[in-house]
Amino acid sequence: MTLADTAYEHVRGEILRGRLPVGSVIAEGAVAEELGISKTPVRQALQTLRREGLLEVGPRRQVIVRGFSGEHRREIMDIRIALESLSVRRACEEMTIEQIDHLRLLLIRQKRTVDARDEEGFIELDEQSHLHIAAAAGLPIVQRFLTQLRGFVRVMRLGTTRPPGHLGQVLAEHEAIVDLIEARKPARAERALREHLQRADY
Repeated sequence: MTLADTAYEHVRGEILRGRLPVGSVIAEGAVAEELGISKTPVRQALQTLRREGLLEVGPRRQVIVRGFSGEHRREIMDIRIALESLSVRRACEEMTIEQIDHLRLLLIRQKRTVDARDEEGFIELDEQSHLHIAAAAGLPIVQRFLTQLRGFVRVMRLGTTRPPGHLGQVLAEHEAIVDLIEARKPARAERALREHLQRADY
């Protein structure tokens, strides 16, 4: 990783974990000092995050963490459903048994986070699972778009509460989708995926 990549992953991770909430000012100098690097790679990282939509320029020309409206939320959900429907249908055709086995390994790890009530760990693995499906389906552009969209979704869900048993339900839905991918049933896999996204709303 380059220094710009390091700064990008650091700032993005702090935003997605809620340590830099919406409206927080991101100062190049402070990030550079924290990471022990110069301002130049930090500036490059912040520019990338602005292009991706996680940061924006505030009223005082400061770079701040972006908020999302209800209209944004609906648009993001519609785009996610369209892109992930494409990836799951293609996965039914393209995914190898080894790639499906990797998905099942992620499910085992997710089950452990459910048992440990580790929601943050669960969400990290949730993201890996969805992106792995797109990658294994041979859709790298879709994978990049989904990475950006899931960043938005994680920011929007910060501070929300979920009912007891929610993670277990999400895991069961993941398992059903993987079963349908392995069974090579694209229409049913897409339907299960759409219902999962609408219910889980991650």
